Amino acid sequence: MFAIVRTGGKQYRVAPGDKIVVEKLDGNAGDSIDLTDVLLAGEGSDLKSTAGLVVAAEIIAQAKADKVTVFKKRRRHNYRRKAGHRQQHTILKIVSIGGKGAAKKAAAPKAEEKAEVAAPAKAEKAAAPKKEAAPKAEKAAAPKKEAAPKAKASTKDAAPAKAAAKKAPAAKAKK
Repeated sequence: MFAIVRTGGKQYRVAPGDKIVVEKLDGNAGDSIDLTDVLLAGEGSDLKSTAGLVVAAEIIAQAKADKVTVFKKRRRHNYRRKAGHRQQHTILKIVSIGGKGAAKKAAAPKAEEKAEVAAPAKAEKAAAPKKEAAPKAEKAAAPKKEAAPKAKASTKDAAPAKAAAKKAPAAKAKK
């Protein structure tokens, strides 16, 4: 039987007993892991349904790839940068293909535990008096202060305003 699984943004064709190198996954050597993102499964030329299908794997080692040198240069500008990078990898051994939802069974009790912990916390919140409502009411009752007018206008508007101010008293004096 074979399967095509997706992990780390890449797809791998696997069969029981295969060893594959994938992007780093959490876990230590000897841990078992379930790959749940199965895209295709089959045996020979027959394809099977992938609904709830899980590929079980064992972590053999956490390793690093060969060093990749990154060198940047801009000619005639005395610009050179050299950096290196070693990608983290996980080496997996495929144990089996099948086992409908082994990871889902383990996740179900955790959800029940969360519900039990959340229920007392909700009861405590309901029993606690609401202290936030009173300050909001006081703020609403307080009168709002009016914004003070700007004392100084921008310099672009200053010259026309001064000219108008000089003309205004003269016009009043004539009347």
